[in-house]
Amino acid sequence: MTILRYRLLLPLASALAFIGLWVVASSLAGPRLLPGPLSVVTAMLEGVRTGTLVGDLAATLSRTAAAFVLAMGFGSALGYALGRRPLLDRFVDPWIVLLLNLPALVVIILIYVWFGLTEAAAVAAVAINKLPNTVVVVREGARALDPALDDVARVFRFGTARRLRHVVVPQLAPYLMAAARSGLSLVWKIVLIVELLGRSNGIGFALGNAFQLFDVSAILANALAFVLVMLLIETLVVQPLERRSNRWRRRPA
Repeated sequence: MTILRYRLLLPLASALAFIGLWVVASSLAGPRLLPGPLSVVTAMLEGVRTGTLVGDLAATLSRTAAAFVLAMGFGSALGYALGRRPLLDRFVDPWIVLLLNLPALVVIILIYVWFGLTEAAAVAAVAINKLPNTVVVVREGARALDPALDDVARVFRFGTARRLRHVVVPQLAPYLMAAARSGLSLVWKIVLIVELLGRSNGIGFALGNAFQLFDVSAILANALAFVLVMLLIETLVVQPLERRSNRWRRRPA
């Protein structure tokens, strides 16, 4: 009970401290440069009432989900293949290094120039920026697979699907979750840039409009709303999945 109480009280205390610092900073900087929490919450509620904030959130989340699924799917498959096949890894590694060091903005602009300001181009630009991160993390997991477990699967004549399910995926789970958690935060940040440059809706588009009007309350309201949604996804979806994926590692007392 005491541990549970600390787990609840510490985040609450941290949130209250953040709000307190925000109020102090707002009073020092002035409401034009840094509106207080009440002004931002009021702007957020107004966006919910008119439906603009909800619509923009839905558009951004749909792009985030599509790009995340594409990057995790292709990146995990490619990372596993590279980790298991050294010759293929040496051949593809320069491409991965190139993508890792290529600025996200350059990728977005090139994709828009080549394929137009379309929804597919927007999602593809985000997925390409996330792809090398997933490949690198999963590749390290594939390199760390226990060869003894492969021998066991071979002795018991596991098929490909059964070996992946019972031998490979459980060992890769921590790496997959690490790629997912780091990638999710990366994807939604890049989505905002994609929307700012070439979409007519979404949080990034709304932030661009608010910037042109120098409406700091609207900027903070849109940003805070999306951050809260992503925190909910992290707390209610990602963290429980991570704990579930690691249950097999717990040894009975």
